[in-house]
Parts: sequence; structure tokens; C-alpha cells
Amino acid sequence: MKVTVENKKGLNKDLKIFIDKETMNSYMDEKYEEIKSSVNLKGFRPGKVPKEILKRQFGKAVFGEVLDKVLKETSTKALEEKKIKPAGQPKLDLKTYGEDKDLEYVLSVTELPKVEIKSLENIKFDEYTVKIDESETDKRIKEIAKNQTNFKEVGSETKAKKGDLVSLNYKATVDGKDFKGSEGKNTQLTLGKDLFLKGFDEQLIGVKKDDEKIVEATLPENFPEKELVNKKAKFNCKILSVKQSEEVKIDDDFAKNLGAKDLKDLKKLISKQINDEYKNSLDQLSKTQILKEIEKIKVDEVPENLVEEEVKILSQGMPEDEAKKNEKNFQEKAKTRIKTGLILNEFGEKNQIKVTEQEVQAEVQKQLRMMPGQEKMVMDFYQKNPSALASLRGTVYEEKILNLIKEKGKANKKEISKEEAEKILKEAHKYDHDHSHGEEKKETKKKSSTSSSKEKKPASKKVKSKVTAKKTKKVSKK
Repeated sequence: MKVTVENKKGLNKDLKIFIDKETMNSYMDEKYEEIKSSVNLKGFRPGKVPKEILKRQFGKAVFGEVLDKVLKETSTKALEEKKIKPAGQPKLDLKTYGEDKDLEYVLSVTELPKVEIKSLENIKFDEYTVKIDESETDKRIKEIAKNQTNFKEVGSETKAKKGDLVSLNYKATVDGKDFKGSEGKNTQLTLGKDLFLKGFDEQLIGVKKDDEKIVEATLPENFPEKELVNKKAKFNCKILSVKQSEEVKIDDDFAKNLGAKDLKDLKKLISKQINDEYKNSLDQLSKTQILKEIEKIKVDEVPENLVEEEVKILSQGMPEDEAKKNEKNFQEKAKTRIKTGLILNEFGEKNQIKVTEQEVQAEVQKQLRMMPGQEKMVMDFYQKNPSALASLRGTVYEEKILNLIKEKGKANKKEISKEEAEKILKEAHKYDHDHSHGEEKKETKKKSSTSSSKEKKPASKKVKSKVTAKKTKKVSKK
């Protein structure tokens, strides 16, 4: 194989690739040997069909397969040999081809530009830790204690009031007749919450232990026995106990019930929990700072084909006249996004950052936890949409790159109070809202689905075997 680079125009290059007919014939012979054992032709034993007969019968099909294979292999080798990473899909133009002929074709490719990443190791950003005041931790623990239910049984002479926990057995009838599900044993109701049947609780206010009480209530619309819906039922209730809530004592036992070793350990855990609530949002601010610093790094030339693709994404779903009016603005935004993606991608490759299947699945599980009750729908979506899973992989990849840049960069560490953290996040949110609102007013009244601050990472693509000959004649298709 002979490879020469021609027509160098910036990032655009033509690679002229030549394979002599002897090499092509060897590929053909190899393929005939491969199919010989599986061909059954009348008059010939299996594996004994002469090559000339095979050529007459299958020559065109064999050549098509061989051409497809050779184009894929040699185009990939040519790019590797010339150390070219293609931006987007290279184009193949066949010049000479055919059985018992030399193969010559031109591979037109847009190369990914060389980008400088050394400065990323000295990138500056703010890194925050939140100092949680002891009073803040105590306040949170008191809130937890307040929400803990701690009921204690009262004497048989004490009447139940709103907020008390009443345990009862009941037997219900409609028009004097029993029905399915008409009995309940040791049913517990917190009076005033009205969680059983509307108006049921309030009729139990004033009951005492061992009392019997007739309670009337209307059966609801969702009652399983449809013929009884909206019918009035009589509940014969036997009160088993009345319990009143007590203030929970905050001590070591309380802490142990929450999974801590003791109260001191609980305070540590709660303090960390409060800190973590702010950590993710503050870390995201640091990463946004890093991305803004990356945007300042100079890249001499951005591949035009990638810019065009990104502009299409930015203007997707927009009326043609609106898209044309904002084309220049979209091009600038597209260049910034692609440039940032190129830099991140180069850094990821240089540092051999990989995304494992386990990491992708962990991200899917995170999505599932964020949508309780819709887990099956989310799983089906990712199983049926490989592009969505690939996008998720890209998100994990970018996150790993930014985390490594953070490790290597120069963090301006700041310890701030909870109030300062809230103020910083509020200001950042206000800036994002005002900025995105301004962009919308300039670009379109309709909110663009691609207004996320995440940068798109353009990937270097392998050559596919869909090729066009001169005069756009299709020769083979993958």
C-alpha cells in the first residue's frame, strides 16, 4: 500500500491510496479459498470446485466483499500511518478498481486540529468547603426528633384527642349486610390525619380504651366493590388503646435508633450531610469556572463540518427565517462548544481516561433513583435508544475529565459558612437565569432544547465502507 497526502488546505487533506493488483488478487484468492469449502455445485465434491468455476459463478459478489474489506482496512491504516484523526466522516472517491486491476482511491478528510492542553494543569478555580456551625447541626437534629413518632399508651380514663394514635378492631355493614373487606384488626389511626375514610377520624375524638363506638362513613369512589361505591357504611369499632405523642428525647439512644454510634457520632453525620447538600452544587460551580477558562485557550482552526453539524443542532425545530437570522450567533456558539470539546477530548486521551460499563450502569441507576415509580420506563428508554446510552457515556466521560483537571489544577480553596454558600449559589443561579433569558431573547422566543451548559465532545470517527466512485456511482455499502 502506498499513501500520499495531497491538496493540503488547512485541516482538509486528500490521501491518495494505491494498492497494486497483485495484493488485490491475493485478497481475492484468500476469499475464494474461504468459500470453496462451503460451496455445493453439481458434479463437484465439496471443497474441490475449481477457482475458475467459482469466479464465473460468484466473481462479482466476491469482488464486492473483498473491495469492502480492503477499503475499510487500508483507509484506517492510512489514517494511522499519517497520524491523522478525522473530524467527522471521511469521504471515499474510487479512481481505479475492478477484478485483476490495481485499486486507487482518494480519501478526503477533515483533520482534528492540534490543541494545547499543558495549561490545563495550571488552571485556576475556586474550591469551596462549607463550615457547618454546631447550632445548625443541633437545629437539624431537633427537626428530625420533631418528626419522629413516639407514642405512649395512656390510662383507660383518658379521652382521645386530635393527634393521638388510636388502635381499634372494626366490623362494618352496608344496609345491615356484611361485605368483602368489612373487618379490620388492630387498625391504627392518627386522629386528624383523615387517612382512612373522610370524616372517620373526627368521630373517634373523645373515645377511651375499651369503648365501643358506631362510626358512619361513605365508601369512596375507588372502593374495590363497585356496587358499594358512595354507599354509607356503619363501622362497629372496639377501641383497643389510646396513645399520646411524647417529645422525643435527644440522647445516645435516639442517635442509635438513627444508625449512629452515639449522639456525638450523629452530630458528625448530620454535619457531613448538610455539607454534602451544598457540595455538589458548589463543585458544579468550580467545573463551570474550569470550562470558562478552557474557552480562553486558543485553537487555530475549528473544523467547519463540525461547526455545521452543531449549528443544525442549535437551530433544530426553529423556523427557517429565524434560524437564518441567528446563524452568525449560532456559529460562534458552535465554535466555542466544539473547541472546548476538542480540548477536553485531547486531555482525556492523553490521560487515558476510559469509561467502564459499570460506570455507565451506575449512571443509569442514578437516573432511576431520580424518577421513583418510573424505573421501568427509564430502563426501556435506554434499552431502546443506544444513542441515549452513548450520550450518558459521554456525560460520564466529561465528568471524569473535569475531575482530573480539578486534581491537577490550582484550586483557590475557600472555607465558607452555610449562609455564604447559599448566597453564592443564589447569585450563580440568578446569573444563569438572566444570561439564558438574554440568549433566548436574542436567538428565539422558543426555548432551545440545547441550551445546556454541557459541552458537546466531538468524537474521532472511523471510516465506514460506504463509498462513492467518480460520477457518484455507488460501489459497495456496509
